[in-house]
Amino acid sequence: MNYDHAFHAGNFADVHKHVVLTRILAYLRQKPQAFRVIDTHAGCGRYDLFGAQAERAQEWRGGIGRIFTELRRNTYAENAPAHDAAQNDSAAVLLAPYLDAVAALNPDGALHTYPGSPLIALALMRRQDRLIACERELRVATLLRAALKGEPRAKVLGLDGWMALNANVPPKERRGVVLIDPPYEESADFSRLSASLAQAYGKWPTGIYLLWYPIKERDAPDALARRLRKLALPKILRCEITIGAPRADAGLIGSGLIVVNPPYILQNELRIILPVLGRFLLGDVAHRIDWLAPDVPRARREG
Repeated sequence: MNYDHAFHAGNFADVHKHVVLTRILAYLRQKPQAFRVIDTHAGCGRYDLFGAQAERAQEWRGGIGRIFTELRRNTYAENAPAHDAAQNDSAAVLLAPYLDAVAALNPDGALHTYPGSPLIALALMRRQDRLIACERELRVATLLRAALKGEPRAKVLGLDGWMALNANVPPKERRGVVLIDPPYEESADFSRLSASLAQAYGKWPTGIYLLWYPIKERDAPDALARRLRKLALPKILRCEITIGAPRADAGLIGSGLIVVNPPYILQNELRIILPVLGRFLLGDVAHRIDWLAPDVPRARREG
């Protein structure tokens, strides 16, 4: 059975992933030179939150449903302690690009539609920037092309994202971000993540890589972290959100992100954003931000 993200669109993991993506794109926008976004598992582009799949799962209500309502309408600051209010205000500024991208698809102010990562990216891209969106499932790729119809900055590739990644790096822009967000239908996706990163990094060591993984228990995420450390790449930042205790029989209780070559300000931004998100997401929310590999001075890398 093929994975269908329509069941999960807008859930807490999407919020986590897309917030970090917008912060990376905001950083790339600071320089006038063009950048490239490569989305290896792009999905269909937009999701109906009242469609059959989303209505059945209801996951979005504990994710974007709460964040959009509380933060977009500025109700989060009412009666908050002074420290929390100041942190909320700082987080609201950092979250604005993400919430604006969601709001653009919901102009009446009511939440009906959620943007996938291609539309999130396009919301922050400029005229000179380009998007490559890969989707191998024919039905989903057709929907993605419809969502991006008439958009000259975007190109859809109906290819397996793992294969397309190696073929599309380095981009001619030489600046940009690769989002690797597989469905994890197979346990092998965890091992493919580190192997594909190593291959792509070898061709494009200056690119930013954003890798998402699910957390149901700790074995697979911790094994991934060990494999990434063994790659001996510099600057690997890990960022996780959990909404419950990991256990073997649990469903999705956590969202993990690996950022290779993160913007220098990203760690501090996450320290502001994640506690605020945690106040509004459903569940026993905790977060972790740490380095699997810190920056390595050039002399040590070459020595």
